[in-house]
Amino acid sequence: MRAVIQRVGHTRLCVGGALISEIEKGLAVYLGIGEGDSAQQCALMAKKIANLRIFEDGQGKMNLSVGDVGGEILLISQFTLYGDCSRGKRPSFTAAARPEIAEPLYRETERALLSRGMRVKTGVFGADMKIEQYNDGPVTILYEC
Repeated sequence: MRAVIQRVGHTRLCVGGALISEIEKGLAVYLGIGEGDSAQQCALMAKKIANLRIFEDGQGKMNLSVGDVGGEILLISQFTLYGDCSRGKRPSFTAAARPEIAEPLYRETERALLSRGMRVKTGVFGADMKIEQYNDGPVTILYEC
């Protein structure tokens, strides 16, 4: 399981021109599910996302979590995080889990975040999403579990 976690000031997600989700201060989390991933990894991922201290405290140090600052999380499915472009010009996505496996794990990660008290919004699994994002910092963290 892989995630790109970005600190954002504002993010909007649309599908087919319709607004689906929008958050202000918080995290945009692009989540990729790989072959062999399990529900156990969903719990580990949620714990890391919820506790990651990448927001500034009063002294300007990255010492606060998304929950500490009252932020939201926009969780976005992103199978292309498993794109392998080591050979040829077109990435191979064979390491990404098939949709029938990946979607339940994506939903489990959402549930695990919610169970930690996080405010979570989502994209539309498997859809062609258009995302407008105002990165804060920018702060971008790569995490794999």
